[in-house]
Amino acid sequence: MNKLKLEKRVLKLIYLLCILIFTNLALLEKPLNKNAIFIGLGLCLIIGFSHYLIRRFYPNGDKFLFIFSSILAVVGVAVLFRIDQSMAIKQLLWVILGIAAYIVISVALPNMSKFADYKYIYMIITLIFMPMGLLYGLIFNVETNGAMNWVYFGPFGFQPSEFGKISLILYLASSLKDYESKNNIKEDFKQLIIPALIVMYSLVCMVLQTDLGSTLIFFGISVTMLYIATSKKKYVFTCLGLSVVGAIGAYGVFSHVKRRVMVWLDPWKYASDEGYQIVQGLYAIASGGLFGVGLGNGYPDLIFASESDFIFAVICEEFGVIFAVGIMIIYFLLFYRGIRIAFVTSDKFSQLLVVGLSTMIACQTLVIVGGIFTVIPLTGITLPLVSYGGSSMLSMFFALGMLQKVSEEN
Repeated sequence: MNKLKLEKRVLKLIYLLCILIFTNLALLEKPLNKNAIFIGLGLCLIIGFSHYLIRRFYPNGDKFLFIFSSILAVVGVAVLFRIDQSMAIKQLLWVILGIAAYIVISVALPNMSKFADYKYIYMIITLIFMPMGLLYGLIFNVETNGAMNWVYFGPFGFQPSEFGKISLILYLASSLKDYESKNNIKEDFKQLIIPALIVMYSLVCMVLQTDLGSTLIFFGISVTMLYIATSKKKYVFTCLGLSVVGAIGAYGVFSHVKRRVMVWLDPWKYASDEGYQIVQGLYAIASGGLFGVGLGNGYPDLIFASESDFIFAVICEEFGVIFAVGIMIIYFLLFYRGIRIAFVTSDKFSQLLVVGLSTMIACQTLVIVGGIFTVIPLTGITLPLVSYGGSSMLSMFFALGMLQKVSEEN
C-alpha cells in the first residue's frame, strides 16, 4: 500500500470516528442534541479543508503529523462535550486557531535554518516567560490548583511555561548546533555552561511555581537534546546524577514536593483528602475495563480536573483501555514521525529543533499518563491536544507546525 492510499484511509477513519462519536453524543439527550452534530460536521469540514490545503500546496512534507494530531483533537473535543458542552465549544475554537497557526507556520515562515542565529532572542524570551507565572502569583497572591503558573488578563488566562518550553527548545537548538568536541573537559564545559545555566534557571522557576510536570518535561527535553548534540553518554549520566541530587533536595526543602511523593507512595491512605483525585481516577480506569462502560455512562464528575489533568482516566472509563492504548499509539506515531524528520534533515539546528519538539510531545504524554497510573508522582499537566486548554493547544500546534515546516524542507 502506497503512502497516498494509506493517508486517504486514515483520513476516512477520522471522519468515521468523528461521525460515530458525535452522533452517539447527540443521541444521549432527548430531544436530539443538534450541537453535537454541528460540532462533528464542523470538525470534519475543518480537518478535510486543512488537509486539502497542505496536500495541494505543500505536497512534499509529512502529512501524517496533521492526520494524527487531528485524531487526538477530535477525541478531545468529544470527551469535553461529554463533560461540559460549553467547554467543548471553547476547545473547538482553540483547535481552529491551532490548525490556523499550524498552516500559517508551514506557509509563511522562511526556511527554519534561518532561525538558527537568534539564540540570544530565544534566551531573553525564555528568561522572561519562565518566572512570569511565579511573579504574577506572588504580586497578586493568585494560585490555580495550588500552583502559580498562570497569568490572567481580565477573564483570560494563559500558562507562560507552555510557550516558554518552545522558546527553550529554540534556544537549545541554536546554542548546541555549534558544539564541537575538543576532547578537553575545560573546553567542552565552556561550550555548555551557558545552556546549562538557562536550563537550571528554567527548572528552578518551575519548581518554585510548584509546576512539577513542566520540570520533568524540561529536564527530559534538555537531556535528550544534549545527547543528540554531543553524542556523549557521560553528560547524560551526569545530568541524571544531578537530577537525583536536586530531587532529594527539593523533597527536603519544598513541602509540596514531599506531599506529592507521599500521596504517590500510598494514595489510598490519603483517599479522602489529597489522594482523592488519584484514587477516583484509578476507580474510573478499573470500572471501564477493556471496552469501557459506554459513552455517557461513566462518572467524570467524581474526578477532579477531569477535563484537563485526568481526561485520560475518563477516556479509559467510557471508551475502555483498548481505545486508550490506541490513543497512546497515536502519540507514539507522532513522536516517530518527528524523529523520522530529524533523520532526513542535514541542518544541525533543524535536527535539534525537531528532536526537542518531538521529545516535548512524548515527555508530556508519558508524564501525565504515568501520574494517572501512579507510575510516577502526579504532576498535573495537560494531555497534548486532548485536554482542555488554549495555551496547551496552541503551543502543541506551534510545535507541530514547525515539524511540518522542517519536513517540507527535506
